[in-house]
Amino acid sequence: MEFNEYQEIAIKSDQRKKENDETYRLIPLLGLIGEIGSVAAEHKKRLRDGQSYTTFSEKFKKELGDVLWYISTLAHDMNIPLDDVAKANIDWIKERWGNISFYTSEELYDEKFPEEEKLPREATFEFRQIENNKIGLFLNDKQIGNNLTDNAYELDGYRFHDVFHLSFMANLGWSPVLRKLLGKKRKSDCTIDEVEDGARAAIIEEAISVMVYSHAKDHKFYEDIKVIDYEVLSTIKGMVRNLETKNISTSQWEKAVIDGYTVYRELKLNNGGKVYVNLIKKTIKFLC
Repeated sequence: MEFNEYQEIAIKSDQRKKENDETYRLIPLLGLIGEIGSVAAEHKKRLRDGQSYTTFSEKFKKELGDVLWYISTLAHDMNIPLDDVAKANIDWIKERWGNISFYTSEELYDEKFPEEEKLPREATFEFRQIENNKIGLFLNDKQIGNNLTDNAYELDGYRFHDVFHLSFMANLGWSPVLRKLLGKKRKSDCTIDEVEDGARAAIIEEAISVMVYSHAKDHKFYEDIKVIDYEVLSTIKGMVRNLETKNISTSQWEKAVIDGYTVYRELKLNNGGKVYVNLIKKTIKFLC
C-alpha cells in the first residue's frame, strides 16, 4: 500500500466535526501524544512479562497503527501528502546518516582553476613548538601564518586549532583560511575570490572552529565519540548556507570534525608533530 493511498482511506474515518479552528487541529496532535504513550506502555509490558506476553506483537502493531493514523491526519490537516512526509524523512536520513558524498575527488571546488590556485592534493604539515607555548605551522620547512597561542587565561590547547582547518581541507576540499595562508586564493575569478575565499568566509570558518571547540572541550575532545550532537552540526550547516559548502551533508561535517579532533588529541599529547592530508582520499592522520 502506498502512503497516499493509506492517507485517503484513513481520513474517511475521521470523526471530528468539520470546523476551522485550532481545537479541530489540536485533537489529532493530542491523540498522537496519547498513542505514543500507549506504544510505550505495550513495550513496558513486554519487558516486564517477557515471553509470557504472547499477544505483544498484535497489540504493538495496533498501537503503532494508531500512531500512524494520527500522523496521517495531522499531515492531511496541513495539506501535506503522507508520501511527502515519508520522502522528506528518507532525505533527512540519507543526509544525516547515509555518508553521502556530494562531490567526487574530480569535483573539488578548485578543480577547474589554474594549478597555482589549487589546494595541495597531498601534503605533510608540521606543528612546531616555538617558545612559551607558541606553535607554528610549517609546510616544506616554511612557516605558514603567525605563531599561535591559546589566547586564553588557562592553557587548553587551542594553539593547535589549525588542524581543524587541515581536516576541513582534507575531508571537504574547503578552507578559506588555508587558501589565504597557502596563497591559493582563486583570484582568476573575482567573485569567487571575494565571496568564497574572502575575509567573511574565513571568519565563518574560524567561527565554526571556535564554536565546535567549546562543545568538544565539554565532551573530552570527542575521544571515543563517533556521533556529534545534531544541533552542533545543524548550526554549522546554517553558518555555511550561503557558501559553496552549502550542500555538504551533516555526516560529512561530522567526519571532518571527528577526524580533526582525532589528530588534535595526538598533537596536544605530543606538543606538536607532523600531519598528513590527502584531499583525493579525504584523509588526515597524525604521523609522528
